[in-house]
Amino acid sequence: MTTLVPMDRAAFEAFASEAIEDHAEDSVLAGRWLPEESRARARKEFERLLPDGMQTPGHEFFTIRETADGEVLGQIWFGQSVTGGERVGFLYNIRLDPRFRGQGHAARALQLLDRHALAHEVTVMRLHVFAFNTRAQALYRAAGYGFTGMNMLKRLHRDAA
Repeated sequence: MTTLVPMDRAAFEAFASEAIEDHAEDSVLAGRWLPEESRARARKEFERLLPDGMQTPGHEFFTIRETADGEVLGQIWFGQSVTGGERVGFLYNIRLDPRFRGQGHAARALQLLDRHALAHEVTVMRLHVFAFNTRAQALYRAAGYGFTGMNMLKRLHRDAA
């Protein structure tokens, strides 16, 4: 049985460090940032979104556990805001320890997050997923998410012209 438990400060600190590193690496893989600038940009983006860390209003952090006091499987960062009179939820990050991937825990965690969002009167859920992350895309499609747009990028090189 998968469950969501509010994240404690120590877990948040570890999560934040890993999330920044992963975002930097993913942004390089996606072609958004150059490797030498990626860590600084990821940290700056994280600090912009969470100026008060885990106490930033509108953001919640959960530890995904097998049971309420069982083994840690991963983490979720969830935010919510009001846009155009509608309460909108945003899945900023879902991380699952590689040892527990492919076992249905992420799908169950997303279902639990949906219930949590509905209990807080959220009517729309959004997220961003990089184009190269086809595994995550499949998870999100299975959870009912659909694409709303697509960004494209092309790097230009002077010597190719």
